Amino acid sequence: MNATSSRGSHPDDGQLFGPDAVARLRVAFEEVTWLLGRGYPATTAIRTVGDHHQLAARQRLAVQRAACSEAQRASRAARRAPASSLRGAEVNIDGFNLIITLEVALSGGLLVRGPEGALRDLAGLRGSYAPIAETDAAVDLLGDALALAGAARARVLLDAAVSSSGKLRARLLERLGGAPFSIEATLVPDPDRLLAGARGVVSSDSVVLDRCAGWINLAGEIVAARVPAAHVVDLALP
Repeated sequence: MNATSSRGSHPDDGQLFGPDAVARLRVAFEEVTWLLGRGYPATTAIRTVGDHHQLAARQRLAVQRAACSEAQRASRAARRAPASSLRGAEVNIDGFNLIITLEVALSGGLLVRGPEGALRDLAGLRGSYAPIAETDAAVDLLGDALALAGAARARVLLDAAVSSSGKLRARLLERLGGAPFSIEATLVPDPDRLLAGARGVVSSDSVVLDRCAGWINLAGEIVAARVPAAHVVDLALP
């Protein structure tokens, strides 16, 4: 599957993430959470639980992407703020993280919601990216959300090492250049490091969420309001 097509639905998702499968995945997710809370490495927890429940590779990836300890969940939840908190403020955006999540939602791909509410994709485009038909719509959704929130300035950080980062930067500046907020899109070697300690962060990356001073679940709010038919699976037990 190439980089331009991997944001859409996977042919096995109907079986791997159907109602019965999701019920089993939630039990597995709870067990992984328990192990993480007791200091087990994530790889060990996923392998142990995945083997016990005979999870497929894609199911294990979904659990891995969303899993965190209860202490991590509580810390992230305490630092989470709504998009409305951006009125008159600066927002710091993990660019590829957000845009790819919105592309997946628009393309009918699978998103998993973690216990802190963040949406994560299974696109597997780490280090490789190419714009797709839904890219402009994803950028527009971002612009609409920031305008509605009343943000004063958007600072989008893009990993310079990812292919086509310059193309995405150009699209962001072109489509959001006339927005009611100022836009800055920058290619940087390590977005995670720059987002650490920052407030008004938009990301679903676990490392970023554990290190930032405050974050906004903007992808979750956008998908709920503007892409209600998106394929979202909640792995945390209700």
